[in-house]
This record gives sequence, C-alpha cells and structure tokens, in this order.
Amino acid sequence: MFFSRRFVISRLFPSLAGGAVATVLPASASAITPVYEVQKVVYHLSEPTRVNFVMGNIKNHIAGKGGPDKVKIVLVIHGPALESFVASKASPDMKRQIEGRAGDGVSFVACGNTMSAQKLALTDMPEGFEVAEEGGVVRIADLQADGYLYIRP
Repeated sequence: MFFSRRFVISRLFPSLAGGAVATVLPASASAITPVYEVQKVVYHLSEPTRVNFVMGNIKNHIAGKGGPDKVKIVLVIHGPALESFVASKASPDMKRQIEGRAGDGVSFVACGNTMSAQKLALTDMPEGFEVAEEGGVVRIADLQADGYLYIRP
C-alpha cells in the first residue's frame, strides 16, 4: 500500500494540513507561577579585549536572574585572556571584579593547556581558581553535557 507524503503529514501533523488546533487553558492557568531550577551557565572567554565585557555580562546575568542563588555560572578562560587574571598582573579593578563574582558563587576555571603554555601555576592565579587539566574546551563540552547553557559573548 502506498501513502503520499501529504497523507502521512496530514495524519501526523493535522495543523500543518490546514486543520486548526486550538488549546483552551483554564482561567486559573494564568495564575500558575512556573518553578524553575537554578539556571546553569558556562561562559567561554579567550579574547583579552573582551575580559571586562564578559565580567560585566556575568554581573548583569546574576542580577537579571534575581541574584546569585538563581544561577550557577562557570567562567572558563583560555588563550590570551588568561593573562588578565594572573594575580600579579591583574589590575586593582579586575581583582575587585573577580572577588565580587566569586562572592556571587561564580566558578573560575583556567585552561590547563594555556597555563602550561604561559608557564603558569595555580599559585599564580587569584584565590578560588581551579585548573581544567583536560583543557578549557574539554571542560566546556563536559559542562554542556551536564546541562549547562553555553555563552560566548
């Protein structure tokens, strides 16, 4: 027996075949407040010219979600951007931003490959940094597999 594409689509997706589908919600549906889990986000940073922009995005993201208890953010840094975070080279403003975001619960992750290439140790980084020994991009992929949303501003 042969079925045309139009026939199959009309049976599987009646609204595409010209039929209208209406959904009626009870009046009380508008009063339901959705309950969301804590949003999980990984920010990806590699460009030194975007460091302040990304730090500002993270601050605004936390405020936009309603506070640090509403979002879990991991900032993965690799390549030339990592130099901006080295404790001995970071500006006083950058140190304040790092402390502020760390206080908000942001996790800072340095790429192990970049640290090796730049001859850096964990002791060269501000307190609270961790190293992605497997590499920054691998950590990002692992976080995405764990349900983190990916943002590269």
